[in-house]
Amino acid sequence: MLIAGFPAGPWGTNCYVVATGAGSECVVIDPGKDSAEGVDQVVREHGLKPVSVLVTHGHVDHMWCVAPVAGTYDATAWIHPSDRHLLADPMAGMSRETTQMLLGGNYEWAEPDDVRELADDQVLELAGLRFVVDHTPGHTEGSVTFRTPYAQQDVSEVMFSGDLLFAGSIGRTDLPGGDHPTMLRSLTTKVLPLADDIVVLPGHGEQTSIGRERATNPYLLDLLDDGPVGRVPQGH
Repeated sequence: MLIAGFPAGPWGTNCYVVATGAGSECVVIDPGKDSAEGVDQVVREHGLKPVSVLVTHGHVDHMWCVAPVAGTYDATAWIHPSDRHLLADPMAGMSRETTQMLLGGNYEWAEPDDVRELADDQVLELAGLRFVVDHTPGHTEGSVTFRTPYAQQDVSEVMFSGDLLFAGSIGRTDLPGGDHPTMLRSLTTKVLPLADDIVVLPGHGEQTSIGRERATNPYLLDLLDDGPVGRVPQGH
């Protein structure tokens, strides 16, 4: 399996290109701001053909280039229906700081030509790969993760966690559509039951694993201990 990831844009959002190997079809996950050039570079370097764009959630730092990338390669975009409106109106999900940063810019937003909706426990067969969709609301109402079999180097699966789970932290819940108790419920039902050997490729920052986060992430430790749940996540 080929997984190429790179941070892009002012928010350092990780964009991933996933394929069975060089010279094959591929899937692009979370093409945020300034990611189109990076996607093109990976595609050219490995002789790939993007057929689908997967979106973990509708925040602008994760979907800025969904329409351009999908349009360039005639690819299908996939997003949960609860976040679909953000493809055409990302301002609805922005913080005040982000809105202020973008004021004065001449930005036009529109859905890609081919958009399909994701559902919890859905299995996608794309580009010779298999992805299991988990609906994990809390950061946004339509947040999802994608898990794909890996079976190499003692790793059973790779999970693209978006802004649900980071190395040492979790996604913020103070933006429009966010809800902290819902986030904790998603972590409890969708993350804690997973195997320790699953590698987590998050929306921001370095890769981690379920086992590492179960042992060290203060938010997961709180849930495991049935301790205080009042921590407020910082960052993305």
